[in-house]
Amino acid sequence: MPDREALESPPKPMAAHTPEPTDAQAGVNKEEWVTTNVDVKGDVVADGAAAHPLDRPLDRPGADIVVDSSMRIVQISASYLALNSLLPIDGCHYHYQFAGLDVFDAIKMHGLVPEPDSWRHAIHNALTKQDAYATADIDSTGQKYWCLRVVPVFQDSKLAYIALYAQVNVARHQTEPSGGELDVNDTYRILVETVKDYAIFMLDTRGNVKTWNATATLMKGYKPEEIIGHHFSTFYGDEDIKAQKPKKELEICLREGKVEDESWRYRKNGSRFWANVVITSVYRKGMHIGFSKVTRDLTERKAAESRLISAYEESEKLKSAFLANMSHEIRTPMHGMLTALTLLMDSPLTQEQRELGGIINESGSVLLQVINDILDYSRLASGVFSISLDVISIPDIITSVVRSIRPTLKPGITLESSLSPNTPGSAKGDPLRYRQIIENLVANSAKFTDAGSIQIDVSVACDDEASYTILTEVTDTGIGIPDHGVKSLFTPFNQFDNSATKRYKGTGLGLTICKSLVELMGGEIGFRPNSDTHGCIFWFTTKIQKINKPKQVDELEKQMEGVNISPPDDPGSLLKQIAPGKRLLLAEDNYVNRRIMLKVLKKFGFEQVDTALEGASAAKLVIENPQMFDLILMDISMPVLDGIGATREIRNAGLTIPIIAMTANALKGDAEVYLAKGMDGYIQKPVRLPLLRETLLTWLKP
Repeated sequence: MPDREALESPPKPMAAHTPEPTDAQAGVNKEEWVTTNVDVKGDVVADGAAAHPLDRPLDRPGADIVVDSSMRIVQISASYLALNSLLPIDGCHYHYQFAGLDVFDAIKMHGLVPEPDSWRHAIHNALTKQDAYATADIDSTGQKYWCLRVVPVFQDSKLAYIALYAQVNVARHQTEPSGGELDVNDTYRILVETVKDYAIFMLDTRGNVKTWNATATLMKGYKPEEIIGHHFSTFYGDEDIKAQKPKKELEICLREGKVEDESWRYRKNGSRFWANVVITSVYRKGMHIGFSKVTRDLTERKAAESRLISAYEESEKLKSAFLANMSHEIRTPMHGMLTALTLLMDSPLTQEQRELGGIINESGSVLLQVINDILDYSRLASGVFSISLDVISIPDIITSVVRSIRPTLKPGITLESSLSPNTPGSAKGDPLRYRQIIENLVANSAKFTDAGSIQIDVSVACDDEASYTILTEVTDTGIGIPDHGVKSLFTPFNQFDNSATKRYKGTGLGLTICKSLVELMGGEIGFRPNSDTHGCIFWFTTKIQKINKPKQVDELEKQMEGVNISPPDDPGSLLKQIAPGKRLLLAEDNYVNRRIMLKVLKKFGFEQVDTALEGASAAKLVIENPQMFDLILMDISMPVLDGIGATREIRNAGLTIPIIAMTANALKGDAEVYLAKGMDGYIQKPVRLPLLRETLLTWLKP
């Protein structure tokens, strides 16, 4: 505790002076009113020196407190006590009652105004700035508004004292509205009470409801007396409360100033509504005093959105159904046409007949590619397309693509490939989709190249412990791409020449499909002009996983390098050896396709092939003669009973005869559905005869 002499005189580093008392200090001993002038930099100002404008912001004199660096009161002025209706007791010096007390405890203990939080906020700002800080319009009980000023005093860069000044804001009192006039607060309250569609209310700093407007009563069912004082988490569901959502929202609001949320809220009767909620932090003169909360009932909008989503999902189902139907209706006649053409091309023909047959075959292949592009794009756009993970050999794929495309190129065009030495021989990826990308890009180059060359280059862009990033480039010497067409290269249905006189036809989907497939495989795709000559360079990257082979496998591979393995027997020859002793059932309702398939099977060597025109008769025939058939080729779309229903009846009878689905349905997931329903294999129409031959050989060979 400081000694009496120290308490009766101002702090040594501060120069004291005694200004003349005014009417507000009437009855207060002039010698007892002690104050200190300090400039805004914290330097002591000598008696009689001109004070900084902040020293006395208003005309009326203020009340002063001086505290040390630990917030203990060193001096307090009589005028401050007088303004708080406290006078010296029993003629003793007034400051004995407060000296040494914590300033905030003293203010709280004696009910002094302004309240401790206002002082604490002002002191914090002054110490943060290390400079004088002033604030006005501090509200207090008794309808008074105060102006506060805090001046820190430093000695040798260390805080020594803090001078606190408080004055009643005379200017604010002079502008208070006279009787019969509305102030801003009254206008705000009327607006909040009368606004429709919005529940607007205030929360205190802990989240308890402090105000409640009429719309809040209508929206949530609580009367003001039922909800004021209760925590706003009352409106949240059990899951939100368990997740501490109300608490987290207030924390975010304090950190960011505002938080907005759309979710379910609950009424008094337990019913829920979809609400848009905006919570905003409310501050007064830099001090947080609570939150404002605005809630809007969006249940109708939520219901409309749900209806819209349902309608969209229904339209997606209709689109998928349309594509499935379109695929089936187009592929069915194409199956008959292209299969018959294959048989025709294998028969003795004149040179002119063979040339015409080749034109038909080429046109059919183009039409089939258009159908496949549309279906692939639809599946990719709807997000149902997926990438499989299998063993992939990039060198084998490149060799196969070059071998299959070379015969289709225009005369004079060469197709070559080059692989860097570190290209992996095997890895894990999707070989089918990688091949599809290569074929699309090479076919695209072939379409726009009339002379010159097409080059495929493969290298390893980078690798790590788990994967390779493969860079593949397709370079051509074609017509190139004009500048205006580069930006829209990978846009669906885009063609840089859309005129009626364009030379090159197509759907404009090939590059779009390539881009989607590349991204699904974790890579990128792009284009740049061929700088060596005219033409294009399309490049893409894909990520494939490394295969960690055991040492035994590596050793075995080395041992097998010098071993000559005779090539396997020709599948066609093997099937012709097996076919005569096997009996098949062909379930096919289409007359043309049935006739064509019978001819194909006869060519393969099958002499015993029965037919069924629909699923019910097929199932009946098999169940009544369980030992008769070795394999069933089952169409899916048939009258009376479809292929899936017929398969179900055969399996329910306990029969395990191999059943191969042979269908024009080619949407994503069709094969998986058929296998899950009890079928053993799947062949897509138009049927590729090599695939049909391999499938039959798989299920019929001993």
